Amino acid sequence: MIGYVTIGTNDLERAKKFYGALAEELGGKPTFGSERMQGYGSKGGAMLAVCTPYDGKSATGGNGTMISLAAPSKEMVDKLHAKALSLGATDEGAPGARSDSFYGAYFRDPDGNKLCVFKAG
Repeated sequence: MIGYVTIGTNDLERAKKFYGALAEELGGKPTFGSERMQGYGSKGGAMLAVCTPYDGKSATGGNGTMISLAAPSKEMVDKLHAKALSLGATDEGAPGARSDSFYGAYFRDPDGNKLCVFKAG
């Protein structure tokens, strides 16, 4: 259903390093890019892009907005959470079970956008 999601950044080069490293762990790769945007994806899946805002104003993390990245295992959730923190993210919730069928971890990227990495089932 979702084709792509864009996340605003005030530092595209920093965002490309951050999201490129996370995408690589999940089997994603750069799909397209321009002077203000970089997209990442994998075959047949939704795409994630980071961009500087088109209107030229500062990018801000939306209150209540969160992007969730599906992981193939609980171990990958743990690994991506640790990697995100090592890349400058701030912790918003350590990896762990949130219900009987949901294991997740939460962090904010260097621009303040909130993300979750999860394994359902």
